[in-house]
Amino acid sequence: MNIVIADDYQNCIAKLDCFTLLDGHEVTIHQTPAPDRAAYVERLRQADALVVVRERAYVDAQLLTQLPQLKQVALVGRHSRHIDYDACTRHGVAVTHGVLASPIAPAELTMALILASRRNVVLEATRMRQGQWPATISSRLDGSTLGIYGLGVIGSRVARAATGLGMKVLVWGGEGSRERAQAQGYEMANSKQDLFARADVLSVHLRYGPRTDRAITAADLALMKPSALFVNTARAELVGSGALEQALLAGRPGFAAVDVYENEPIVNGEHPLLKMDNVVCMPHLGWADRETFELYFGEAFEQVRLFATGGALRLANPDVVVRRP
Repeated sequence: MNIVIADDYQNCIAKLDCFTLLDGHEVTIHQTPAPDRAAYVERLRQADALVVVRERAYVDAQLLTQLPQLKQVALVGRHSRHIDYDACTRHGVAVTHGVLASPIAPAELTMALILASRRNVVLEATRMRQGQWPATISSRLDGSTLGIYGLGVIGSRVARAATGLGMKVLVWGGEGSRERAQAQGYEMANSKQDLFARADVLSVHLRYGPRTDRAITAADLALMKPSALFVNTARAELVGSGALEQALLAGRPGFAAVDVYENEPIVNGEHPLLKMDNVVCMPHLGWADRETFELYFGEAFEQVRLFATGGALRLANPDVVVRRP
């Protein structure tokens, strides 16, 4: 089969152990996004299978009319909101998905961002490279309050790490968060507003969906302390569009650390957060450690192998009439 991997930003997929699952097939890997739709179509024109790296690539009805050879979309992960599943079913394109997930990498990056921001790691390391000597005073975590918005598997790991550093944990979220907070011995905030107002560091770990879309508003952010840090390693769309940038300019909160953006990738430094010294930005690497890549890509490549050999598939669109190569 002709297999296309659309966006390998880290240029690492071919170096994974699980890449051997694609042995015997013709694999084309692109490191950068296509500059426009026409170039994207041309990249995929000969593809029998497209491996979608989380939400970096899209498959819509218009695209499918231009790709009659495409028979499989293999998701890296469980779901992508950039895939038109109904259109794939109509065009006979099987969408396969993963089932495994690991909270370890995003939880670790969250703590790294909290530490880097509170201790001015990025700012001062950059100044040293520029020949300057440190000029700031940082803030310790011990004794401060970590607000967790959404105490799921990732938020729970962050909370445990934070308590190990002497932080007090304050939780808000749905029924599941409340039950876990009680079971794990954390304080529940009185309301979402109480969480935002009391937190010295507020870390977002909500699962993104219709009920949580833009769940964090400008009014919520305005409640935060001028000294507080807002951390988002979950999804950019959990926050009102432009609300964080405006809140930072207004001084509440005073700091932010983010790993997710509404339109990715960010190229040529074209994002307002990158122009703020009080913000630490990472390029959506919360999930990107070797162990997680082996797990997620291994599942996707195994589904491609099963598709090619006639094996049973894990279908996200079970009504599709599968067209084998």
